Amino acid sequence: MKKIFLTLFLCSSFLISSAQSAAPAGSAQSQEKSVNAGIEFESKVVDYGVIEHNSNGDREFKFKSTGTDPLIIKSAKGSCGCTVPTWRKADGSATWQPGEDGTIGVKYATNRVGKFTKTITLSTNADKRPVILTIKGEVKAPPKDEGAMPVKKNTGSPLERN
Repeated sequence: MKKIFLTLFLCSSFLISSAQSAAPAGSAQSQEKSVNAGIEFESKVVDYGVIEHNSNGDREFKFKSTGTDPLIIKSAKGSCGCTVPTWRKADGSATWQPGEDGTIGVKYATNRVGKFTKTITLSTNADKRPVILTIKGEVKAPPKDEGAMPVKKNTGSPLERN
């Protein structure tokens, strides 16, 4: 009895696994068109260096659309709310013709003091893997305002003791 169940189990496992691996003729895999789009960046890293507190946090990543098909940037997301990417959008995406230059803008919130390294993740039609762009730098602490600190007064007479 155990041999019959084992044989049935193995046969059904084999049929299920082979049915899942074979793609039908009208499936999305067979209809998927090969896209020859590409994207090449001048640099995938923007170094802000050491910058002043609350200074301008706008920078750009420059790229060129390569390949024979138009490049489409589907999304660009910063690693946190302090890093905001921008790009030209039309209906939620952007298209660049082959050979066309473009930019991805990024704004870092420079009110945050200290060293930072943040990423921007791009989804494009050039590759199934996302493109990772990096910004880094350091925001200096704001200057201390001498008038803001309370100052101990040294005037008046000391208490007399008897």
